[in-house]
Amino acid sequence: MSTRVKLSTMMFLQFFIWGAWYTTIAVYMTHHGMETLTHWPYTVNPIAAIVAPFFLGLVADRYFATEKVLGTLHILGGVVMFAVPQAAGAPTVFILLLLLYNLCYMPTLGLVNSLAFHHIQSQEKQFPLIRVFGTIGWIVAGLFISLVLGALVAGVPEQTAAPIYTAAGASVLLGIFSFTLPHTPPPGAGQRVSLRSIAGLDALAQLGDRAFYVFIAASLLLCIPLAAYYNFTQLFLGNAGVTRIAATQTLGQMSEVGFMLLMPLMFVRLGVKRMLMVGMGAWILRYVLFAMAAPGAVFWLIVMGILLHGVCYDFFFVTGQIYVDKKSTPAVRGQAQGFLVLATYGIGMLIGAQVAGNVFNRFLAGAASLTLEQWSRFWMLPAGFAAVVLLFFAVLFKPGTSKTKA
Repeated sequence: MSTRVKLSTMMFLQFFIWGAWYTTIAVYMTHHGMETLTHWPYTVNPIAAIVAPFFLGLVADRYFATEKVLGTLHILGGVVMFAVPQAAGAPTVFILLLLLYNLCYMPTLGLVNSLAFHHIQSQEKQFPLIRVFGTIGWIVAGLFISLVLGALVAGVPEQTAAPIYTAAGASVLLGIFSFTLPHTPPPGAGQRVSLRSIAGLDALAQLGDRAFYVFIAASLLLCIPLAAYYNFTQLFLGNAGVTRIAATQTLGQMSEVGFMLLMPLMFVRLGVKRMLMVGMGAWILRYVLFAMAAPGAVFWLIVMGILLHGVCYDFFFVTGQIYVDKKSTPAVRGQAQGFLVLATYGIGMLIGAQVAGNVFNRFLAGAASLTLEQWSRFWMLPAGFAAVVLLFFAVLFKPGTSKTKA
């Protein structure tokens, strides 16, 4: 098996795992009497992302080969995830187990990126063609849950533990497979360990200029309204009468595949700044479409909003990962990717999950679910916040002499 095939398989399984539980857990919790706690999985997830850079800076960059750390974390995470449904009747234990699982999973996001970048020569041309298999994995997870599990289990599969067990099994599988990945030695082996290096501050010092700081600030801020999509779209679809929730959401990843393949061309035509701005603008438009669709449950408007995911994710997250790697040196690559995970999936999503959860509960006010009119007002809030972030980024992000094209 060639290196490219192995890296592509790694990406496929990495995001199959995430897609299997992340887009269904709120439905499962609501069905098991935890409807006011659905924002907590999207809170423990970024808490783990905040811890991830410390782990990457200490372990992955200095002491152990990346593929071995990746394999160990996925096997441990899979074991924990198998235990999660057993705690459905004890919400606190349920959420703590999800926290433990995410502490295993979130460091692997930086690991798969740094491992892939280590074994390719051109970030813009080669990375999107490898990373696209992660998107395909997310799509397959959604289709598998709605179509395959839907035919095997009674009722709505998202309301059962089957997606959680699917994620657990895939995690163990990727853990075993990781030990066959190309050897990736720790790039910081032998370097002095300090709190600054563990936290990624040494990497920040190497990467830091005004443009980079604006990029990090905008990325963190944009993830606050982004959290509303990941947390509540599945509930919105259910209230709008959609039955195959996971499969419907995979339409977004299908569009992501197309845009991922176009990214090498788009980098040449647009450059980093314009690509990031298009991604931010797409998040605004998506929320506006959801708000417009909500009162009448207009399905085609909902679908249009979901289909924008290709632009939302690729032009923001993937472009950001490439931008950070181009500014990095091999010695701090893992730290740099880990720091980006901390800012976006960590601090930004943590704040966003709590804000969105509290706003949702205020709208809910003791009811079993939001009315469609309430959903319309709900979605306009993250749209407005994202618009402010886009304006901030457009005015202040000026790469200047950066070697990354503006």
